[in-house]
Amino acid sequence: MLEQFLTPAYLPFAVAFAVMIGIGLIEAVGLGLGHMDVDGDFGTDAQGSVLDWLGLGGELPILIWLTSLLGCFTMAGIIIQQSAAGLTGAALPWYWACGAAALAGLALNTLAANGLARVMPGFETTVVSTDDLLRLRGTILEGTARRGQPARAKVVDRHGQAHVVLVEPHDDHGALSSGATVLLVRRERALFFGLGDENTLFQAI
Repeated sequence: MLEQFLTPAYLPFAVAFAVMIGIGLIEAVGLGLGHMDVDGDFGTDAQGSVLDWLGLGGELPILIWLTSLLGCFTMAGIIIQQSAAGLTGAALPWYWACGAAALAGLALNTLAANGLARVMPGFETTVVSTDDLLRLRGTILEGTARRGQPARAKVVDRHGQAHVVLVEPHDDHGALSSGATVLLVRRERALFFGLGDENTLFQAI
């Protein structure tokens, strides 16, 4: 069976299986890559519905979803090739088998991913989206942040994890010195804007 698995007709499924094992090892050693932010601004409800259909609309870690997809693709491909060999005496060309396995694997993975999401109700991720860092305080690590000259700041999220972000002062003519505590009030892409604790907005009226 192993020799058959390495023939050209089965090779795409052998590769998918190897990648699945690799991702599983990454998850097993806990490198923290399992949950990625897939809650981007999609713009339409239709795109969100597609994600829900794929099983990505919930809190299922994306690498677990991908591992499941690769497993379903591999299983579907082997079944297709074994069935073709039993009926015609020869496996299908790899490209025909890949196309059929991709469709079947995607459908199977939808069921598998939704099932996994239901049996993992207690899953809690310590990964936060970028916007979750807003309204948190950080500390300027080095240098002085000015408009157009961001400085690195350390921010601790609600889970106690530290993040290093680039920060500029919210005020056009403001400056945030090394060691200063700042409140992150807005962001533009990867750049945050902060108000220092000494800002007059924080002083009692």
